[in-house]
Amino acid sequence: MAKETEIKLRASRETLAALRDHPLLKKRNKSGWQTHELFNQYYDTAERDLAGAKVALRLRRDGEQFIQTLKSRGQSVAGLSERNEWDWQLKKAKLDLKLLGDDCWPASLAELDKKSLQPIFTTDFVREKAEIAWGRGKAKTVIEAALDLGKVVAGEGEEEICELELELREGEPAALLELACELAADLPLMPCDISKAERGYRLYDAGSYSLSLPLPELNAEMTLDDAFAALAWHLLGSSQRLAEQYRWNGHWKLLEQWLQQLIDLRALLSSLGQAAPRASSRELREGLDALLADWRPRLAAGRDDEALRHNCPAMFAGELLGNRWGLLSLQLSRWLLARAWTVERNNRGQRQGNAALGNWLPTLLSEEAEGLRLKHYQQFPEGLAEQLPRLERIQAWLRLARQVPELPELDRLYGELGKLQALFSPANDPEVLAARVAQAHTVATLKPWKLLLK
Repeated sequence: MAKETEIKLRASRETLAALRDHPLLKKRNKSGWQTHELFNQYYDTAERDLAGAKVALRLRRDGEQFIQTLKSRGQSVAGLSERNEWDWQLKKAKLDLKLLGDDCWPASLAELDKKSLQPIFTTDFVREKAEIAWGRGKAKTVIEAALDLGKVVAGEGEEEICELELELREGEPAALLELACELAADLPLMPCDISKAERGYRLYDAGSYSLSLPLPELNAEMTLDDAFAALAWHLLGSSQRLAEQYRWNGHWKLLEQWLQQLIDLRALLSSLGQAAPRASSRELREGLDALLADWRPRLAAGRDDEALRHNCPAMFAGELLGNRWGLLSLQLSRWLLARAWTVERNNRGQRQGNAALGNWLPTLLSEEAEGLRLKHYQQFPEGLAEQLPRLERIQAWLRLARQVPELPELDRLYGELGKLQALFSPANDPEVLAARVAQAHTVATLKPWKLLLK
């Protein structure tokens, strides 16, 4: 068994061509580009039991070689994945079921009749690969870069494969993100947290691709640093899966959910105070602000404009033709992996970052509730929209860490705050202003809100 650590980056055909001659890869290329035609047949039961167990089984023909491979889903966050892989050389293009023993076969499938495995889909592509090596300080780094171009075929459906895979051969995982960031600064590359096998299953059954990632299990005893890292990885990974699925099917709800992940991520970044010095996150905040400045008004307008909703997939495709979204995603991944917000912060920031979430979060929520000044805005409702960032910080923490604050009727508070937020625009409509006053009063009279203000 080997452990595979890699990152997949969706590209265009033009980008793949440009990568072959990219100066950065040319300089570090120690092997030259080698071309392989890879023909892959994936197997599962008719009920897709292997997919349910998070494993993929394939038979590959690489030239004159036949290779049987079993892969586990492993850990995958924001496009950077680690998984276990078992490879066996075969003499002919036929599965050897005897190789699928207890040392690799999932315990959850122990009762499965392996003879029920059948061909499900194929992924056939041309791979150009090269060994990229360089020194990072005293450490040596070796990464296999693979340019894959081909297609996934399931029944009558097919989808193009056009991607760059960076697989770690020697060194630290941070090197993958370092190289990916440098390439994405020049070329449009989008982290893609969906394997070729997942694409095949998605073609085989469009409902099989799971968009929802489980929320991190937070508790009151964990530190603020650990809670923030877990939530930020979750939001980033979710945003990438939503972007991929919206690119694929153009469903409006997915675009709304993608935007919400970015809003929540931006809210968390601005809530940390000295635990995350502003200088450490300035570039990331600016990148998020630029995306939100473009896409927030489009989605707000699209809720009442069917023509705009219809045009948004083309607009999003245009976004992906540039490098803004892909580069920001990779920069965020690199920043989170290095826990860069913890570097060079002062003693007070260290204490905040190491504080128990159960102590820090109630203080934050109380300070934000005080700052929202609902009684004031009941008299001057036209100014309430200026408090949107503060309300988004409250909402993000209530949604993502709802099990931590010891407050009654937390779900009701969250829902009523959401109703208030929905009334933030248009700014000068008399009916909206009157509704703001009424909703601000409703929130102010809630028991959990009163407890926050004590």
